[in-house]
Amino acid sequence: MITEQRSKYLSDSVQSIQPSGIRRFFDLASSMENVISLGVGEPDFVTPWNVIEASYHSLEQGYTAYTANAGLLELRKEITRYMRRRFGVTYNAENEMVVTVGASQAIDIALRAVVNPGEEVIVVEPSFVSYAPTVTLAGGVPVPVHTYSQNDFKLQPEHIEEAVTEKTKAILLCSPNNPTGTVLSKTDLQKIAEVVEKHDLLVISDEIYAELTYDEPYTSFPSVGNMRERTILISGFSKAFAMTGWRLGFACGPKDILQAMLKIHQYTMMCAPTMAQHAALEALVNGQKDVIRMKESYRQRRSLVTHALEEMGLSCHIPGGAFYVFPSIKSTGLSSEEFAEQLLLKEQVAVVPGSVFGESGEGHIRCSYATSIAKLEEAMNRIKRFIENTE
Repeated sequence: MITEQRSKYLSDSVQSIQPSGIRRFFDLASSMENVISLGVGEPDFVTPWNVIEASYHSLEQGYTAYTANAGLLELRKEITRYMRRRFGVTYNAENEMVVTVGASQAIDIALRAVVNPGEEVIVVEPSFVSYAPTVTLAGGVPVPVHTYSQNDFKLQPEHIEEAVTEKTKAILLCSPNNPTGTVLSKTDLQKIAEVVEKHDLLVISDEIYAELTYDEPYTSFPSVGNMRERTILISGFSKAFAMTGWRLGFACGPKDILQAMLKIHQYTMMCAPTMAQHAALEALVNGQKDVIRMKESYRQRRSLVTHALEEMGLSCHIPGGAFYVFPSIKSTGLSSEEFAEQLLLKEQVAVVPGSVFGESGEGHIRCSYATSIAKLEEAMNRIKRFIENTE
């Protein structure tokens, strides 16, 4: 009765969304012994010492107060230099950028700034679990557009065309993709850009894994054609710089949109943590060698895991970026939920069922290879044993 009374006070949008499917398996795994987790997408590296030390030094210097709402100007200028140097896109640090509490907050305020109630946002699936719920919480309607393993999970322009209606406002993209690791090439993005321009759409481009690409140079969506003025670029420090717990991201884009986002940020967050901003500044100035070192380690692990999965009969496209593989488990006859749960209980390996990333993720599992070689080798042995005992 108490639960029923409380539920009437909750908003319809909150009650319509489900808790994170990733966290359910992570919480279950954390209560068990001898578990190898390939679940949560987080670098296994500790934040480089010089970055940690920069945070310490900022505290010792007394930088413990609020920063400007948009973030330290010095950091924003350094982000501008970084984005121009690494990805060929240029933004005005004073009015086309906001430093946020992680990339997730940047996506949240981007959607709240541009989506009117009832407007539709195309969400490319399989997609990170927060995208569709965040659209819903912003008052929008998430419209899934599926991608498929036969195309290496690359978004096809004709599928966007089929999903567009008079209510469509934006497309939410992620390249490299979480959970598939798929990277959209410059040619892929140019084809998508044609559809975007034809239908006068916005693009929210989540590029948090941009540094972690392995086979070809990365193309940032706003660098394509006329897309700079149609794109809100989202990025941050969590993945490439091994700074997940620091919770620091940023958004770049056209001045009018970024200033609208800044208003939401002002009233809901004030500013990102000051000591984290000082750490991020050090990461941008002196952290590229560490990024390269970590990326090379991920590349080795990617080869190990994809080879092992193929050998045990789980077909798997070679992910071009991030630190995930997304193999098919259809040959086992199990659903992705059944496979993940039984694997955890029988062999103590935690993976994420593909179904939590959308309907097109069913029949797959997500495995993060952001863990040690020794643990990955043991995890692959356990998965192989599980499959053999399932047949």
